[in-house]
Amino acid sequence: MKSSQMVTVKYVIRAQFEIEGVVEKPDVIGAVFGQTEGLFGPELDLRELQKSGRIGRIEIDLESKQDKTTGTILIPSSLDRVSTAIIAASIESIDRVGPCSAKVTLKKIEDIRDARRRTIIARAKEVLHDWTIETMPGTDEIFREVSETLRLARVEKYGPEELTAGPDIENAKEIIIVEGRADVINLLKTGIQNVIAVEGAKIPETIIKLCREKEATALLDGDRGGDLILKELLQVTNVKYVARAPSGKEVEELSPKEIEAALQKRISLAKVKKERPKILIPKQIIATTKELEGTLEAVLLNKKMKQIERLPVSELAEKLQKMKDVDTVIFDGVITQRLVDIASEKNIKYLVAARVSEAIKQPLGIHLLTFAEVEG
Repeated sequence: MKSSQMVTVKYVIRAQFEIEGVVEKPDVIGAVFGQTEGLFGPELDLRELQKSGRIGRIEIDLESKQDKTTGTILIPSSLDRVSTAIIAASIESIDRVGPCSAKVTLKKIEDIRDARRRTIIARAKEVLHDWTIETMPGTDEIFREVSETLRLARVEKYGPEELTAGPDIENAKEIIIVEGRADVINLLKTGIQNVIAVEGAKIPETIIKLCREKEATALLDGDRGGDLILKELLQVTNVKYVARAPSGKEVEELSPKEIEAALQKRISLAKVKKERPKILIPKQIIATTKELEGTLEAVLLNKKMKQIERLPVSELAEKLQKMKDVDTVIFDGVITQRLVDIASEKNIKYLVAARVSEAIKQPLGIHLLTFAEVEG
């Protein structure tokens, strides 16, 4: 027979009992074995488990007063959690001890390893405390390290435009692009030093160049301003990832945890550059588009979709600069950057043409449509 202590105890089942009558320890032990026998087969039979060492010595502590016996049952277990829980539940099923009625209640299942862990953690704290004291740097060394950190985190100027940046831009393989100086300072406080600011709606050439040379992530405010900067970045740079502050918040006011969370949630440019959402095109635009195909002419409409003027495409740019109240321009030609710039100045909503030049920077607030898109 194997010793009941050969296997390391992992759990201790603790139960208490109340018995109507006076009994002895052997009576309780007999009830524990007898009333649980055969409930779940030999795999969970207490006698067999004791023989194999998976259940340890069962301890009974009791006392009798006024014709009642109360006490506790302790059962050490090296079984898994499920099997131990089944054994504990089966102990609660005991309702008689000898000729007396009894009630057994599970108090708890103690995880011995928890106690060991607590002891180890307490000792580890002592070791760490002593180790820290022994290796504590002197005051001069502390001042020197702090001063070095402050020096490294100093805001710098980068590129011909003297953009606000951290000190690691030149050597970093990855950079983070933010909107302004306050954003840079906030990221530096967090320990992020490969950061540079756009500082304006127009993207500087330095940013464009850096995005070609390094893996760039844009970390932008969660507001309309951030939307505008993002659209501009997507037009002129090959920024790889985009991260946003929570809706309505600016990067400069984010906590370190919020900055970390925003960067962890960054998405690739491929997911940002989705197809242009379909828009509801007024029927007048559709009709005029069909009418103009192959004519090399242009039609100008006002906000009520009424025709203001019809003219040759060759005169469009010059005439458009002098006109007011134009809402839509439809012409049998190519949308160029010059026409986009004029339309932007005139607050024109639609530019519809046979083709769109590949060199166009997608404008804000203007729908650029081709005949094929309108008729499709």
